[in-house]
Amino acid sequence: MVKRKSEVALVDSEPNKAIREKYLKSDNPNARTSNLLMPIMALEGHEGEIFAVKFHPEGEYLASTGFDRKIFIWSVYGECQNIGVLTGHTGAVLDMKFSTDGTLIYTSSTDTTVSFWDIYKGQRVKKLKGHTAFVNSCDSARRGPQMITSASDDCTIKVWDPRKRGGDAVTTFNNNYQVMSVCFNDTADQVISGGLDNEIKVWDLRKNALLHRLLGHSDTITGLELSPDGSYLLSNAMDNSLRIWDVRPYAPADRCLKVFSGHTHNFEKNLLRCAWSPDSSKVSAGSADRFVYVWDANTRRILYKLPGHNGSVNDVDFHPKEPILMSGSSDKVVYLGEFD
Repeated sequence: MVKRKSEVALVDSEPNKAIREKYLKSDNPNARTSNLLMPIMALEGHEGEIFAVKFHPEGEYLASTGFDRKIFIWSVYGECQNIGVLTGHTGAVLDMKFSTDGTLIYTSSTDTTVSFWDIYKGQRVKKLKGHTAFVNSCDSARRGPQMITSASDDCTIKVWDPRKRGGDAVTTFNNNYQVMSVCFNDTADQVISGGLDNEIKVWDLRKNALLHRLLGHSDTITGLELSPDGSYLLSNAMDNSLRIWDVRPYAPADRCLKVFSGHTHNFEKNLLRCAWSPDSSKVSAGSADRFVYVWDANTRRILYKLPGHNGSVNDVDFHPKEPILMSGSSDKVVYLGEFD
């Protein structure tokens, strides 16, 4: 069970406070830039590959999940204690998102289901059935009713309304190939998908039809992430490229704005994800070469190539309020690291 904000007692002993004060002094050449206990924190406890990591919207907690079917909740600060474990999936958990208000976690799994978890009660509150194969990705609407979308190896993209009784999907889009990643647009009237056909497709929920295709990738698309302002889309693909697309209405036909390179995919064929920084100035992506890459979103220059992991880096996420980057890997470890 995760305690509410007012109940969480973060580890902040006198020695820890002294260390933090020392490094936060502005005249220290090695001054710290975040409130992490140390510049790099390693979170260990998973028994299998980690496929998804996400910060809570308020930034005090984080969640991680993967092959061991468990969802771990951790404190970001102090000694990054594990403060909750959610169990119930019978297959590997491939993707995970927090609800906008931070009270729920949504997960998609190889057990063909999408699940809702109440992090304060520490239990599953809903299980959505309808897919007939691995559910590779899920996302929640940013505003309005908390609609959920999911993408599967059964070649469908489904949209769910938690308020509807019966648990059936309200909309199903049929694709010709397996779908690996999915997200809503900013107003949740469109669903964006990517998968084995190398195409990013934008589906209109009002017309219940395919709106347009974004062409440019030459291999399977494994990760999609909408920018904080909702204007741009970040995509990670097995062609070893990361791309930024303009998804605003009435954008020019050539919507691909930038292409980033440096990270790699390999024979493991993991679903490597990607992320925007809160101010959209940086992007990051998972990589099979065990490094965490961070690029300048404007210049496309690699700002950081961070070592440490001993396995494929499958997911990354930026802290919503501080210069902290999180990565989850096949080595069963989650790293938190601060940057300038």
